[in-house]
Amino acid sequence: MSTITLTQQTTATPEQFVAGLTDFGPGRAELFPNSTDDYLKVHERGENFADVTEGSGGIWERLHYDWSDLGRVVLTTTDSNVWGGRSGHTYTFTRQADGTTVVHAVVVREGKNLKGRLLGVVLGLFGRQVLGGALAKTVRAIETRATKS
Repeated sequence: MSTITLTQQTTATPEQFVAGLTDFGPGRAELFPNSTDDYLKVHERGENFADVTEGSGGIWERLHYDWSDLGRVVLTTTDSNVWGGRSGHTYTFTRQADGTTVVHAVVVREGKNLKGRLLGVVLGLFGRQVLGGALAKTVRAIETRATKS
């Protein structure tokens, strides 16, 4: 099992970041490089939760999103072709005195088969670089989106 912890500062507010995280419309890949429209399926959506399948490059997972606390969004993997166990993502947001927000992301990857276990090892070695780059792209996209609204 690999646990990758990432931190990124942004000019977006926690509310703007949560709005981006929970936008399951077309073009999601513009905000999240590892989620393409081909895999995206919203099974159910409520006021502060969603059940969504997403992925890319032959890897998919079904996630339960919970944003009942706008300071924290929890994504729990409920099914996947490679991830199982305690896999998921947790985002927490801390407002700073200067008006920025610190985004703290924890990604847990527990492989449920050989492919997942191998990917988990790779993420354990290179996850901060790979997922850190993806988070940086997401932050920039959400900031750009926020300035347009």
